[in-house]
Formats: sequence, C-alpha cells, structure tokens
Amino acid sequence: MKYVLALDQGTTSSRSILFDHGGRVLAVAQKEFAQIFPRPGWVEHDPQAIWETQLATSREVLAKAKITAADVAAIGITNQRETTVVWDRETGWPVCNAIVWQDRRTASVCDALRHKKLDRLITRKTGLIVDAYFSATKVQWILKNVKGTKQLAAKGRLAFGTIDSWLLWNLTAGQVHATDVSNASRTMLYDIRKGRWDAKLLGLFGVPASMLPEVRDSSGPFGHTTLLGSSIPITGIAGDQQAALFGQVCVQPGMVKNTYGTGCFMLMTTGTKPIRSKNKLLTTIAWRIGGRTEYALEGSVFIAGAVVQWLRDGLGIISSSAEVEKLAASVPDTGGVYLVPAFAGLGAPHWDAYARGTLVGITRGTTRAHIARAALESIALQVADILHAMQADSGIQLKELRVDGGASLNNLLMQMQTDLLGVPVVRPKVNETTALGAACLAGLATGFWKNLAEIAKHWKADQKFTPKLKATPRKAKTKTWQRALARSKAWEHP
Repeated sequence: MKYVLALDQGTTSSRSILFDHGGRVLAVAQKEFAQIFPRPGWVEHDPQAIWETQLATSREVLAKAKITAADVAAIGITNQRETTVVWDRETGWPVCNAIVWQDRRTASVCDALRHKKLDRLITRKTGLIVDAYFSATKVQWILKNVKGTKQLAAKGRLAFGTIDSWLLWNLTAGQVHATDVSNASRTMLYDIRKGRWDAKLLGLFGVPASMLPEVRDSSGPFGHTTLLGSSIPITGIAGDQQAALFGQVCVQPGMVKNTYGTGCFMLMTTGTKPIRSKNKLLTTIAWRIGGRTEYALEGSVFIAGAVVQWLRDGLGIISSSAEVEKLAASVPDTGGVYLVPAFAGLGAPHWDAYARGTLVGITRGTTRAHIARAALESIALQVADILHAMQADSGIQLKELRVDGGASLNNLLMQMQTDLLGVPVVRPKVNETTALGAACLAGLATGFWKNLAEIAKHWKADQKFTPKLKATPRKAKTKTWQRALARSKAWEHP
C-alpha cells in the first residue's frame, strides 16, 4: 500500500488528493458545489451535494492515478469547520440544508448571550468568542425552526455533526457517528480543558446529548469504508486549519501558519497548555495524538480569497480570479483607496457581526486596478491585525510566517504580506498543506509514516519573501487602515 488519500472538503468545493510516502501529490480531483444564500447574511450548503461531490472526487482521483483501493493505506478527512449538519439516523437524510460557518442568522442570539454575561462562561470552557460563526447557535436554530426536529430529537433519532462527521457517517454506511477533538473544539459545546462535551453548555443551547458524535483522537481509528472497492481504514480527521498547521509541520510552540482560502486563518501552536487570549483571539485544540492534546491560538478573517471572487462575480472588473495579480500590479499603489471586505461582519480581533464592507478614499482618478490592489492589500492588512494580537497574547515575536492556500500563490499578495508584517513569509513546495496534514494524521496512525520527525523531513520551502517596506510607511498604512475599519464597524447595528 503506497499511498494515503486525503478528503479535503472545503467551503466551495470537495477535493480528493493522493499523497505518496515522500509527501508528494500524486493526483488531485475537485468538484465545486452550489452556495445557497436564502436571505442576506444566510449561507447554506446541500449536505447531499457535499457528500456526492466528495465521493465522486475520491473515485475520480483513484482512476486518475490508475490505482485501486488496495493501494491506499489510509484515508484522512479534513473539512470546513463549524458548518452544521443535522440528520435523521434512521433515514440518513439531513433535516435541512447545512448552515455554513459564514452564516450570520444567529447574531442576535449571541447578542442576548453577551447581554446576560453568559459569554464569560462560554469562553472559559470553550476558548471561543461567542459568535454566530460557531456550531452551537446553528444547531439551536435548527431545533427551533425546522418543523418536527424537536420531536425527532426527543426520540433520539437526530444526529448532529460538523462536515467531518457527516462524511464519516456516509463513508461507513451509517455505522460510525464520531468526530475528532479539533472539530469538537469549534462547536461552542466542548470543554477544551476537560476534553468532553459540556452538560451546562448543552443545556444552555438546548442540544440533547443524544445528538452528539463521539470525540476521538485526531490520529487513530475511525472505521472503514468499502465504497471505493476494497476496505480502506479511515484513521485521521482534523478541521481544515488544524490540518494545515500539522501539514506545515508547525508542531513546536511559537510556530505560525496562515492559510489563504475563502477566509484567512492564522494559527500558532502553543503546546500542551492552552493560552487564554486577552486580544479576542480563539484558544482552540490543534490536535490530539496518542491521548496528548496540543493547543493553538487562532485568528480568523472571514473574507480573504472571497474578496477576489467578489471582484469577479459582484463587480465584474476581472473575468477570472487569476487576473487579479496582473491588474493590481499595473499600479504602484492603491492611490489612497482602502477596501474593508466586511461582507459577513469582521472576525478576529474585532468580532463585529454588524460590520459591513466599506470602500473609502475614492477619487476621480480611482481605477479598477486601484480597487483590485486595495482588495489584495485588505487581505494582508487583516492578517497583520491578527498577528499583532497573537504576539501580544503569546509574548512570542514571530520569526517567520508559513503560508498556504490558493491565494498564497499570488506573489504580489505575499510581498504585501511580508511588507506589512516586517518578517519573512515562506511558501512551501507542497502548497496542499491542509490535505497533507490530514494525510499525515492518517498515515501516522497506520505506520505509513513512523513519527513526526519522518514527516518533518518532507517539508521544503519553495519561496521566501522578505520585507522591502520600511517601518515608517508600514505604520502609516496600518494607521489609515484602522480609520477605514472604524467606518465599517457596527454599520448594521440594530
């Protein structure tokens, strides 16, 4: 058995990637699925479409590589986190569409929790900021608003899961309802220090314990699937950002990675003791291997690569995402334009569900190139905000930032990033670090890779970007960015 198969279920597409023993990509298959926007601020996915596209790509990738299931040592799953699925255990069908992590419909519920000062209890137990981003209020909304769900839940027929649990359930033909600690830690229902579902939080959100998946190590046995031919063990699961942290081999305290996808997600490994943030970052579980739990600090930017999609689909100023770098590079700067892409509110370190997108500094001389450049710069500026908060929380000064994700292939953006941070930005040769992390967790559990040291040997840098911007203009740009942020905040506040 020469390969490990990673199922990389993301916000806009399902992908399957085969890795060999050297951590190299053998083949990739990808299928997009529909984004559903029933109302402003609502974002949904069809869980069946997620499952069908994921299964189709896993079959396609084996065919592309001209191998069979017998050549696959293990399967690892990584997934968009917080997105919430509730299904009927008897029929296997979802009771409604999945509520996506970007969805803001429960923002007022979170306001009420803060008003009652329950946010302190929730943060102490879960390490999370009370926000509509996480799963708990999404499950609560489904049980309150989807007809018949309360009765089914009372009978023990309903199952709740993040996307990993939904895939695992289907891969094992309904035999296994489980998740790993990294995904459990994103639900706002899990005590990250005690390592268990919390009865008080379940009561607070009205979620019956019977709906919950069993929580397991991130690297270890989850079951088998026979849907690809012969039986393959599923031995690794991690939320996409924790998987990317592992795939970047950021296993020592103080190491940081940032993933540039639909959103941006920066994580710093902090070791076996959780660091409580004083700067509105999240304390989360990175992974648990062999019963040993490692923690991380995390900052989330809701809109990153999605701002480029908006330039394409919303404004029509580019016809493909790949065009943005050339267009943005056609001008030397933004011409004083700042774009705050708070289309779904602001994430860390602001946590403002009522912020909305703002474009400021426009003059008659502003062109689409200036707007494109401001869009790219907005990604780098949001990431810089998070890093400053992370350094303040941890007391650790960053030595380098390891980057991955689709937008990390944009050289102009990476140069902007290193200029705004004042530290080197390093892009690895294997950019598929999220999928690689899931593969490594699965391969560790089966002995495909012996240990972390063997995995670490495979990580190699592709390109290193170093700062060219001096400290004074960097500070000036950051100061003006803060003024633009102030104009976007609380725009939709009731």
